[in-house]
Amino acid sequence: MFATDNIFKTICLICAGLVGLLMIGFFVQLALSSVGAWKEFGLSFLWSSEWDPVDEKFGALPSIIGTLLTTFIALVIALPLSFVSAFYLVDLPGAIGKILSQALDLLATIPSIIYGMWGLFILAPVMQTHVQPFMVDTLRLGKVPIVGRFLGEDYNGFGFFTAGLILALMILPYICAIMRDIFAMTPPMLRESAYGVGCTKWETAKDIVVRYGIRGLLGGVFIGLGRALGETMAVLFVIGNMTQMPSALFDSGTTIAATLANNFPEAAGIQQSVLFALGLILLIMSFGIQVFAQWYLNSTSAKRGEER
Repeated sequence: MFATDNIFKTICLICAGLVGLLMIGFFVQLALSSVGAWKEFGLSFLWSSEWDPVDEKFGALPSIIGTLLTTFIALVIALPLSFVSAFYLVDLPGAIGKILSQALDLLATIPSIIYGMWGLFILAPVMQTHVQPFMVDTLRLGKVPIVGRFLGEDYNGFGFFTAGLILALMILPYICAIMRDIFAMTPPMLRESAYGVGCTKWETAKDIVVRYGIRGLLGGVFIGLGRALGETMAVLFVIGNMTQMPSALFDSGTTIAATLANNFPEAAGIQQSVLFALGLILLIMSFGIQVFAQWYLNSTSAKRGEER
């Protein structure tokens, strides 16, 4: 029995070590392959907005801002929908709840290229002919001093807003599935006690269920965030693929992943090194978000009454 436990422990240690080595390998490979870009442009590469392959002048800022903007739009749309959907599914009767839950889970199995094709042929035309005109011309949001500046008056169905919307649809099943499981694991006694002292369903969800499963809920959010940051094909179809600084949500632009997909096949020399540098930036962004999430959870665990 003792020998079996040691063998199992050794196997687990080796597997965990391989994961760590794989992560280090990603960083090392991207760092070494991007040395030429950092030598040529220095840290100014991070805040330069120029992208001219002919003159071999490149800047990462448009791709970085585009990545952050589309991810932010996706989270703003997907988070409330995921929370409400998960909370509703948990309270549904068994058969109905199971059918709707399975239908929602099926959305996560759809390949991103299918989302991209749907976005190109269905969503983008709908955005151009109905949604964007309704927002700008009917509601006249374009005339509102602050809101209009962020929306823009020129639209063609493509751009950051459309890309963020399709990303929201893609990450919603992941976040909702995890939230649904966390809500289902909340001890019924806690919810019944809250109802017994006069709490509404919203107060119970906000003050009891969310606090009880905050680690799992944030885990689901960051899983969705990770997919949104690195999504390529769906965004590539609908964002417009213009390497320029965004000035409005309806503008066309690009993300780091879309820039890599567009330029890598014919890239060589310094441009290839620049693309590796963009990949390194994307990896650091994803890694930094995970580190921040763990730091936040550990630093606030005492307030939630968790053992440290």
